[in-house]
Amino acid sequence: MRQAIQYTALVVVFLLAFGMFYDVLADGGYRKRNRGYQGGLHQGDNNDDRDADLKPVANQTYKETCGACHFAYQPELLPSASWAGILGNLGDHFGQAVDLDAGAKKTIATYLTDNAAEHSDAKLAVKIMKCLRGQTPSRITEIPYIRREHHDIPTAVFSLKAVGSFSNCSACHKTADQGIYDDDNVAIPK
Repeated sequence: MRQAIQYTALVVVFLLAFGMFYDVLADGGYRKRNRGYQGGLHQGDNNDDRDADLKPVANQTYKETCGACHFAYQPELLPSASWAGILGNLGDHFGQAVDLDAGAKKTIATYLTDNAAEHSDAKLAVKIMKCLRGQTPSRITEIPYIRREHHDIPTAVFSLKAVGSFSNCSACHKTADQGIYDDDNVAIPK
């Protein structure tokens, strides 16, 4: 009888040890995904679960109002504090005065802040948030990650008539309006 108890105890210890070992191997990355926003990863984040691309602009007021003068950037390209700063300084919107009625401004502000980079699981948005480390740039072109991605492009390219400036994403990123900024869809004008 004593031998049976020892054998049972040994089996229980083995199963417990195997269970812990199995849990470590088979957690599917659960622990890594659920550490919160550490190292630039959003809570519940996992490389396999993230969208590769940003969401296309879905707000008609934003698209028509802001897109009338420049490319309507996806909200995921900046944190909400940056969007708030931009909308709070429309009297000098990068050298131009922009006059918006209160309703349009509120609609645009809500759309941009609710869909800003820190609320996105898209890979690009996560990389943007990670590199900012609490900074609130007023321009997408000030984001360190964006600057690094474009470091090997000669500055003369941004002066070409077909490009105009570093902020004209759609000049080279042919699928930018769809939220796709990968290298496969880039054609740099000559």
